[in-house]
Amino acid sequence: MDARELSDLRREYAAGGLDEADLEADPISMFRRWMHHAVRAGIYEPNALVLATASPDGTPSSRIVLLKGLDERGFVFFTNYASRKGRDLESNPRCSLLFPWHSLERQVRVEGTATPLSAAENDAYFASRPRAAQIGAWASPQSDVIEDRSSLDARYAELATSFGERDVPRPEHWGGYCVEPQTVEFWQGRLGRMHDRLRYRRVATGSTDGGGGAAWLTERLAP
Repeated sequence: MDARELSDLRREYAAGGLDEADLEADPISMFRRWMHHAVRAGIYEPNALVLATASPDGTPSSRIVLLKGLDERGFVFFTNYASRKGRDLESNPRCSLLFPWHSLERQVRVEGTATPLSAAENDAYFASRPRAAQIGAWASPQSDVIEDRSSLDARYAELATSFGERDVPRPEHWGGYCVEPQTVEFWQGRLGRMHDRLRYRRVATGSTDGGGGAAWLTERLAP
């Protein structure tokens, strides 16, 4: 495909709009509603998201992971803490998430700070994973250079034999993060590229007793 063919790829977005009156009181509630729409629409793996991190020297990287939890704290995913993303987040916990729901002409963009989950939370989720995935967490030195595929398969087979019928414990290097959002943008495609972009932004609030808190400010962004 040449440059002209790429430039001619074009689709008008006309599925609907997004008004301020459509928003929930907070971004987590709004995300739950849009995720429900994505599931009902039959989107393949609607919980797939692009996670972007940066190394200590500022080199960015991104990859697809799966959302595995959502609560009042934020967005939860699991990984190998020794992987590239784990090393990035250890040095710089600020990250962004992108949910690309193309068939709905929607995307959700999240910017926030990732915090490791507790050992109890990690143990509980790891125990719920398929056994093959549990063994895989032990077998793969995620993001490291390896000799070849056969050596990886041999390591997996060795561990599968070693564990036998026993429960597979969680490796200490494996666990989850919760991304506490600072901004959450809901994007809806519109005709003429005049898209709707409504953003929740966390802002500090004061109180009469001298304490502090936070609230969500909503604002419209130009497309």
